[in-house]
Amino acid sequence: MAKSKKKGFFLWRWLRRGVMGGDAEVRDILQEEQVQTPLRTVVNNFLHKKLAMTGLIVFLCIFLLVLIGPRYWVLDLSEQDSTLTNLPPGYNMMSLPKEMIGNVADIAAGRTYGIGIDRDGHMYTWGHTRITDKIDLADIPDEVREADLTMIAAGEDHAVALAEDGQLYVWGNTRLRQDQFSSDMKRAMQSGEDWDIVQLEAGNQFSAAVSAEGTLYLWGNTNMADAKIRSEYQGNIQKVALTSNEYIALLKDGTVAYTGYKGSGNPLASIPAGLEGKKVVDIASTAKTAAALTEDGEVYVWGNTGSGEGNIPAFEARVTHLYGGRAHYTALLEDGSVVSWGNNKYGQTDVPDSLEGKQVTAIYTGNFQNYALDADGNVYTWGLKGFPLGTDDLGRDMLTRIINGGRVTMTVGAISVVIATLIGVILGGLAGYFGGKVDILVMRISEIVGGLPFIPFAMILSAVIGTRIDPTRRMYLIMVVLGVLSWTGTCRLIRAQILAQREMEYVTAAKAMGIREVSIVFRHILPNVFSLLLVSMTLDFATCMLTESTLSYLGFGIPLPTPTWGNLLDGANNSVVIQQYWWRWVFPAAIFGVCTICINLVGDGLRDAIDPKSNER
Repeated sequence: MAKSKKKGFFLWRWLRRGVMGGDAEVRDILQEEQVQTPLRTVVNNFLHKKLAMTGLIVFLCIFLLVLIGPRYWVLDLSEQDSTLTNLPPGYNMMSLPKEMIGNVADIAAGRTYGIGIDRDGHMYTWGHTRITDKIDLADIPDEVREADLTMIAAGEDHAVALAEDGQLYVWGNTRLRQDQFSSDMKRAMQSGEDWDIVQLEAGNQFSAAVSAEGTLYLWGNTNMADAKIRSEYQGNIQKVALTSNEYIALLKDGTVAYTGYKGSGNPLASIPAGLEGKKVVDIASTAKTAAALTEDGEVYVWGNTGSGEGNIPAFEARVTHLYGGRAHYTALLEDGSVVSWGNNKYGQTDVPDSLEGKQVTAIYTGNFQNYALDADGNVYTWGLKGFPLGTDDLGRDMLTRIINGGRVTMTVGAISVVIATLIGVILGGLAGYFGGKVDILVMRISEIVGGLPFIPFAMILSAVIGTRIDPTRRMYLIMVVLGVLSWTGTCRLIRAQILAQREMEYVTAAKAMGIREVSIVFRHILPNVFSLLLVSMTLDFATCMLTESTLSYLGFGIPLPTPTWGNLLDGANNSVVIQQYWWRWVFPAAIFGVCTICINLVGDGLRDAIDPKSNER
């Protein structure tokens, strides 16, 4: 216990002498020259360097972002969504044009965009409407703009509109027969018989229309989707709900049926037994599930409910209508209130508080968006508004990956610097103080390690050992490799400083007092070279970050899907990504470059601050 107290006393005395400036006696502020510790002088000099202080502030902001940010931008390593791939930065997926405010006639929410018509029949688009580099849904054909539209539908890659004269228009991606109408549809459109369309739907490469007489028309890519109907159901269809590759139908007798050809073994064809004997008044669907609303207000959901669609909440009033997105449902209640449930990754089930007390008259739901129209014509939105930094080739949020990748990169850099500093300080201190054979041995080892081709050696070591371990252990391996191979510069720096410091009078006095040599090195000499060591650690931190990112960029660092700033730049070696998807490499490169520059500015500022002659320049 006494030994521990003695050690604590020495530590406190060292901190007080080095940081606080000695004992706390009162000094006259009007003295011509005030006595300051070297560390306090360094701090004062550093605070007067505007460029270094700016770098420090910016770096601290980035550091806090990557430290605290992952709590709010949670990383899911299994995340991927083919409907959100390579989206550019933006936050306008639900930004209705001002011309539609208070004048909405119909809204159709697509994957990442919306289309709408006002009461005058004019059409508008908003959000990310580009399907490919050459196809943009915002390029509405002139014939569509000139038509008097009454109904619209938004699909994954195409849009459909119905004019007052019964003419159907399709635009967008039509390479898979999305605009190829069947012969029955063409005859009905020309004759006008059985062509009183009451429902228009667009899905994933196929579309559907239901007439008032109960006839269902399906067209589009029938190879991928079950876009067919068994003949015995024709004339008895009241409503349809499209999933990714199938559909369900509400019949005129109030029953639900799977009217396609691929019902055997299909989860959607397994209609819940609870619906038997009950009249269904509405149906809806998500990408993999279907839902039915009975006359008494009960809701049934079936299919692949892995995204939470089956977690039906308790309703405070009777449900009157159902609407489905990609993985969530929205219900309109009898009292005009709205309830959403299911997947809430993008806030698509967070009904805004501003809707409380409003009388909602219509709801329009898309993949990740919801639009609610109240009795006064006001539109309320909730769900996915966009991605501030865009998405990558798997539909993952770049902002989330940059923040979490920064934490990994900084952690690797910091731990590597700690390892390299510990090795360098110990070996450099011993070599500089004892000299002789110890110095020769340490310097020869340092020369051998420093002579290794760093990047090739790290790549070989990572490739040989890293393939046998999981990504987490591989990250630890990268830390150790960087630390073990980066200590030589610190070792030489400490050796040179101690060679000079060991000839000082205070070292001679310490020897005369009988203090152990190890204590002289690490307790007396090392605090006097701590300022230089701090500069070295700062610059080495940036170097280790760059090295880790270089290895990750070359494919030998931390592997995907774990993000780092290095492997996020991996797409930058692809000319298509560089030209068309600039946000996938510009933002990681920008934050990484700013962070590295700021660290170097701080290091240069510290180096100048500890130089007494810098005040004279």
